[in-house]
Amino acid sequence: MHTAAGAAAVTARAWSQTAGANERLRVGIIGCGGIAGHHLNTLLKMKEADNVHVTVVCDIYDKRAQAFADRTGARIEKDYRRLLDADDVDYVLIATPEHWHAQMTLDALDAGKHIYVEKPMTHHIEESKKVLAKLKTKPNLKLQVGVQGTSDDSYEEAWEAIKNGDLGKVVLAQIDYSRNHIDDFWAYPIDEDAKPGVNLDWNAWLGPAKKVPWDPERYFRWRRYWDYSGGISTDLYVHRATRLIKAMNLKCPDYVVGTGGKFQFDKSIAEIPDTFNVLADYPEGLTMQLVSTMANDTPIKHMIRGHKATLEFTRTGWTITPQRQYAKEMKPKEFTKKGAESTELHHRNLQNAIRKGEALKCDADLGFYGVVVCSMAVDSFRKRQYLKWDRVRERAVRA
Repeated sequence: MHTAAGAAAVTARAWSQTAGANERLRVGIIGCGGIAGHHLNTLLKMKEADNVHVTVVCDIYDKRAQAFADRTGARIEKDYRRLLDADDVDYVLIATPEHWHAQMTLDALDAGKHIYVEKPMTHHIEESKKVLAKLKTKPNLKLQVGVQGTSDDSYEEAWEAIKNGDLGKVVLAQIDYSRNHIDDFWAYPIDEDAKPGVNLDWNAWLGPAKKVPWDPERYFRWRRYWDYSGGISTDLYVHRATRLIKAMNLKCPDYVVGTGGKFQFDKSIAEIPDTFNVLADYPEGLTMQLVSTMANDTPIKHMIRGHKATLEFTRTGWTITPQRQYAKEMKPKEFTKKGAESTELHHRNLQNAIRKGEALKCDADLGFYGVVVCSMAVDSFRKRQYLKWDRVRERAVRA
């Protein structure tokens, strides 16, 4: 535990037990890149109405940290552990590349901070298991995983409909997340101002990943490399899979296979595939199908297929349509959502959890189930193997 962690833990416990609905919450931001910029816009919007204030920011690239400090008036800490030790931080936003999520989350729990960690909760399954174990020793701390789509109540209500028998036996769920690019995929701009050893700490950014020489491609386009990301699976599918897991009350799959390749952008230096698809069989007796390519953005319907009816997710909620054979037995239904896929709602949910014990929309358990299927999909693809989940040892093994 860090030098101020004991005091911080007392502060966090006090918040979780006694903070009133309008008490100020102070946020520390670790990682000041593009996703964090979206969060910052949200938090600034919430500043007055929700009494939320950004007090400390941290990034290994000075330019990014300064930009956030200029917008918030927050002070800068170059070492994220100093931010975690701060007395004026109640919850921390971790918006770094995936390979840092686990260690920063574990350190934040040790420092007594509530957490909003961007998806996926961790880069690998074993890391998620460590987070769950640590969290059990910190019952007063709240951890929200940044799958903001779970703040859309469509998925909670879909489970109520399934429990009620409105679909009959569920057999297949399908969902996609596709995009399109002209020259290369996820080739984000490279900032020529970044100078390692001058205004950027490259070794600190690499952290637990293998040490390699400075490479602006890896820094600015890290989603394209296995050392820092699971590509489509952990950046996009985790959003979709976690929603379906919530909608069908699933946990870990029985079997997973991931397929695909660099089919369009075959000359890209990216390590990850541009087309990636997953089939995951669950012990409840159903398959989850995840579809994605970076070379065609035509969507497919997002739906849960039951033997007697089909639930289709829409922009306003969902509809249930009986199968023709069961038209007399089953009734059409429609649900209009009250929530949304919203970072603001997701932060507010965490704030309400801290202040008054509201249930989290994407807690660590749900985050773990999302990591399991998405990580197994990556491993299946990379090993070209059909993988099985060993429920005793809680690990993926060759089927």
